[in-house]
Amino acid sequence: MAVEEKELDEQIKEDVNSSDADMEAADSEENTAAEAEESEAAEEDAESGDKKEKKKSFLGKDKKEKANKLQEKVDELEDRVKRQMAEFDNFRKRSEKEKSAMFETGAKSVVEKILPVVDNFERGLAGLSEEEMKQPFAEGMNMVYKQLMTELEKLEVKPIEAVGCEFNPELHNAVMQVESEEYESGIIAQELQKGYTYRDSVVRHSMVAVVQ
Repeated sequence: MAVEEKELDEQIKEDVNSSDADMEAADSEENTAAEAEESEAAEEDAESGDKKEKKKSFLGKDKKEKANKLQEKVDELEDRVKRQMAEFDNFRKRSEKEKSAMFETGAKSVVEKILPVVDNFERGLAGLSEEEMKQPFAEGMNMVYKQLMTELEKLEVKPIEAVGCEFNPELHNAVMQVESEEYESGIIAQELQKGYTYRDSVVRHSMVAVVQ
């Protein structure tokens, strides 16, 4: 009996030890599985983080490219506007210059047509004696002449100086040569017809006689 009980106790101990070993093995397997799951989760998180970073980087790069293209478009439009403004400014200046030239040409043409009237006034007044100049008709004629010359002067129409001045082909038209004891050679001794300028241009050259 003692032998059987002893064997039974040993059998029970073996069963208990075997059960403990199985439990430890099961716990070890569970821990290993949990660690594997945690490792897989960590890897998935890492992969997800990498994907997010890549997506964020891609979106940032895409936004930057769009911003650069937009800025290039803005720069192109600004450059186009500047060129158009410069072209318009040049057109405006050219138009003003052409308009001014046309106005000056027209004004010179009108002045040129008035000058014969001035010549006739001067011839008529020059042919009157002192007594005739005191007559109402002559005084009225002289007043009209002075008024006409005043208006021409306001328009910047001025007579060209001639007698006693050196001959200038840009202002004077020499129609004859004369001898003179008063003036040296090349000096204008006589004015045959007055010349006039409008602003800085000649409307009519003076007809003169130059000392030879």
